[in-house]
Amino acid sequence: MKRAPQSQAVLLLAVNGLYLLASALAGTFLNVYLWKSRQDYVMIGWFALSQQVAVGLSFWLAGKWVKEHNKMNALRLGIAVSGFFYLLVLWLGGRASSYIWPLGLTLGLSIGVFWLAYNIIYFEITEADNRDFFNGWIGLLGSLAGIIGPFLSGWMISRMQGERGYRVVFMLSLGIYAVAAVLSFFLKKRKSEGEYLWLEPWRELRRSGSRWRPVAAALFFQGLRGGVFAFLIDLLVYIAAQTESKLGQFALITSAVSLISYFAAGKWFKPRYRSAGMLAGGILLLAVIVPLVWKVSYGTLLVMGIGTALFMPLYMLPMTSISFDLMGESAESVSKRVELVVLRELSLMSGRMLGMFAFIGVLSVNSSQLAIIVLLLVLGAAPLGSWVVLRRKLHRSRAGNMQ
Repeated sequence: MKRAPQSQAVLLLAVNGLYLLASALAGTFLNVYLWKSRQDYVMIGWFALSQQVAVGLSFWLAGKWVKEHNKMNALRLGIAVSGFFYLLVLWLGGRASSYIWPLGLTLGLSIGVFWLAYNIIYFEITEADNRDFFNGWIGLLGSLAGIIGPFLSGWMISRMQGERGYRVVFMLSLGIYAVAAVLSFFLKKRKSEGEYLWLEPWRELRRSGSRWRPVAAALFFQGLRGGVFAFLIDLLVYIAAQTESKLGQFALITSAVSLISYFAAGKWFKPRYRSAGMLAGGILLLAVIVPLVWKVSYGTLLVMGIGTALFMPLYMLPMTSISFDLMGESAESVSKRVELVVLRELSLMSGRMLGMFAFIGVLSVNSSQLAIIVLLLVLGAAPLGSWVVLRRKLHRSRAGNMQ
């Protein structure tokens, strides 16, 4: 596939950065906003689960639109629905916790449509030899968004106090989503090709000797951890600190560390290091949870957050690159890239949903701090499962790169 102009890659990174900034600005405090209305872990779990249901369905259903029609319009729709979601939250105010499923489905739809279109465009403008570098830049932008967004919103919410601070933050996110949508119009429309194969993700997994089977299993393990950690850690920080400004500070510090680690990974992390890096990353990501066994406080959560930010690139860069490398290994796989992106997301979604069902099930019976920490340790070991199922593939990849 012909590589896209560098300006298009920069533009896509800019759209991605703005989307991440708007999401970080409001999304960091969304679960806190709901928690303050009703202090119920299970309610937060159902909200996260409803998002994943909508993410998976929107990836699968919107695949036809993205492959056969205009993927840029899908990207813009994802941004627009994200803005609409925060309008709904603003309108509902304190009643938002009573509409968990409609709100979760709306947010999940926006996330699914945006990331499906984004991943396809990302695949089309990168190649195997520059994908780790591009992923490093994505990580850098995510870290910058994580530094600026939560710190700014935490400061505003604490300064203004009460409902007003949240409303200002949600409105500011709306404005940033609007800028991202406008910027997306400068991305060139990309050619559609072929017919969408609805059942291809399942056919690929059933195919004898499919190289996607271990990758799908690894993505499942990634989702198992990521689904619960994505919402629970920030909530635990707020509960421990009892102030939004501390949560903003937590996000600023951990994102600053993440920025440095992603910069280093993007510069020095090579394909031949993927297996060792992924194993080390999985072990270290589990180890940083252990301090919570002794005490759950802002300090121990900060240690875990810094450690996670430091070691996450070792795990995530191989996980992201290996699936997209598979999509580009032959003309046939390139022609099915939309279906393969859907397969990738459904694998992640399956893991996330199982992790959330475990969270909801455990906390419905026992919502003690000990139960939460044990659950974090069990789910925190999931990255090691990714390495186990991918280790042979990673070693073959290393051998190929050393020839």
